[in-house]
Amino acid sequence: MAIEHDFFGLLSSGPDGSIFWSETVEFGDQAVTVDLTAPDQDDVSQDALDIAAGLIAGLENIDAVARRAMLAEVDDRTSEVTEYVLQQQETHGDELVDLLVDVSGDAAVDIIRSLRLMSMTILADEHGGSEPFAVLEYALDGDETEDVLLVNFGSDATVLSVMSAD
Repeated sequence: MAIEHDFFGLLSSGPDGSIFWSETVEFGDQAVTVDLTAPDQDDVSQDALDIAAGLIAGLENIDAVARRAMLAEVDDRTSEVTEYVLQQQETHGDELVDLLVDVSGDAAVDIIRSLRLMSMTILADEHGGSEPFAVLEYALDGDETEDVLLVNFGSDATVLSVMSAD
């Protein structure tokens, strides 16, 4: 079976009923991998696909919401964002300044501004549920795939959580 959608085209299911779609989207001066996946195509609605298409088309706005959510957690000493900032400062030391796109003197703000959006994964079967519908993956160093922050969005485009990948 297959699902057809104006944005995604024909989404064919695999032998196990799962669907998968992937594209590289230009975002500013970088390429972002966008994946849409669901373990069972029967759990994917047209509304979910419409919302997913809107998130992709509005990637700039979603990115801004994600960064504001990260900045909001900087004041919490126990947040994973704060731990990530401290980890990046420790890992990169004096070379951190070479990774920053802007140096304001506030390390946490500078690191969050400098994070690269690496990927967006849309879990199309989670539409309307309590689990993340979209997950944005950020890294300070594009070559470092383990030191990342994940921003989880609900299908209503609100931030559910910000967490490190480890």
